Amino acid sequence: MISFSKRFFISCLSATLAISLAGIAQAQAPKIEEGFDYRVMPIPQPVDTKGKVEVIEFFWYGCPHCYDFEPELTAWLKRQPKDVSFRKVPVAFRDNLMPHSQLFYALEAIGKSDALNDKVMYAMHKENKRLLTENEIADWVASQGVDRNTFLAAYRSFAVVSKARAARQMADAYRIDGVPTIVMQGRYVTSPSIAGTKAKSIVVMDFLEEKIRKNNYK
Repeated sequence: MISFSKRFFISCLSATLAISLAGIAQAQAPKIEEGFDYRVMPIPQPVDTKGKVEVIEFFWYGCPHCYDFEPELTAWLKRQPKDVSFRKVPVAFRDNLMPHSQLFYALEAIGKSDALNDKVMYAMHKENKRLLTENEIADWVASQGVDRNTFLAAYRSFAVVSKARAARQMADAYRIDGVPTIVMQGRYVTSPSIAGTKAKSIVVMDFLEEKIRKNNYK
């Protein structure tokens, strides 16, 4: 049987250890600061869904940093609860890059985004394919087992062309000047380049996610 004095000593020791471990954990947690790890948009943009954490990734298929960030972002998305709403928005910084935005929305229109988005990026960054002309894009999509005419009908459609143009206007409204860029709740902006590393940007996203929830999704 343990005496009262020993129980008291063990209890105090356990409490001291818990406080010490909490202090170490707090010291190891990276400090997250507005203006350094993320910035707040001067004019917040409206969100599509109320009562959710809206996350938008502005990206470009041809961006090596977007390709490099994809595994970390995918892993982050897999552990998110149902109140997180995520979507990608393609950015074309020049007119000759608009085909990539059309490619993104055409794949979405025919239900092939999940199957082919990563493959598009792999083709560009590992197989040196530019995919900048309609024929080149259609040939590549067909090589992935998609009917060429079905894809081209979507690629040329008014709906897809309009979405590609709207995405460009949206990037301007959000003042996107580089990719990948993450915008949360239409107001908080971060990225690997803003936060400093890919890992830190994921930590910042977790921080902002909780901040948005505490603020009742504002």
